[in-house]
Amino acid sequence: MSELALRTVSAVLLAALALATAALGQWPLSLLWAAAGAAVAAEWTTVTAIAPRRGLRTILPAFAAATGLALLISTLASAAVLSAGTIVVCALGLGLRDRLWAVAGLWCGAVLAIVPVLVRADPALGLPGLLWMFAVVWTTDVAAFFTGRRLGGPKLWPRVSPKKTWSGFVGGTFAGTLAGTATLVWFGGWAPSALLVLASAAASVVGQGGDLAESALKRHFGVKDSSRVIPGHGGFMDRLDGFWAVSVLVGAGVALRGVLR
Repeated sequence: MSELALRTVSAVLLAALALATAALGQWPLSLLWAAAGAAVAAEWTTVTAIAPRRGLRTILPAFAAATGLALLISTLASAAVLSAGTIVVCALGLGLRDRLWAVAGLWCGAVLAIVPVLVRADPALGLPGLLWMFAVVWTTDVAAFFTGRRLGGPKLWPRVSPKKTWSGFVGGTFAGTLAGTATLVWFGGWAPSALLVLASAAASVVGQGGDLAESALKRHFGVKDSSRVIPGHGGFMDRLDGFWAVSVLVGAGVALRGVLR
């Protein structure tokens, strides 16, 4: 099987799992994203070469997953677990550099464990909101890959990601914007508006920024893939970098809306 075929099969299977749990909500959704957050936190310790690593490969994933699962109780419980995890990591006998990277890894994993569940449970967003996140990220990723491969042209940031091109960035942004807007109109019953287009475009750009940020992180530490657990994709950090960035954007938006109410 070719690399592209392997990548496609893996992506389709993961997408099917994400869509199925999104439709079910509650425990299935929480378990999936708690596992994803734990996996990212574990891979983070490898990529950033935190030492000593053995204990952190248990502590960071455990707290990241628990933060997401605690949402089934309340947002306060989730915040308490994340705070406790941060305190525990800071109390470990790590140097300042490793302590900062460890806390960052915990929070990165927690974002993935929390935001999809929060969006799904949000009365104003719900399932359409989560489908919107999927549509923007997945369509952007696919369109950027094939547009860049077909058209080529100037590199987007060759020092960090030699294969990414400006044509891929533009093609991905255009397709992701269309897909996101269409998802909210068709599945959410939202009226087409400039706001939907701008939100989808922003999410598409941010998602590609997350991809570049993860590439920069790996290049900084001299790592090619975060792991090899997903055939054709590398690790969970490699597969979820764009979705993680969009989760940060959406999570910040939801939090800001709560403050302004």
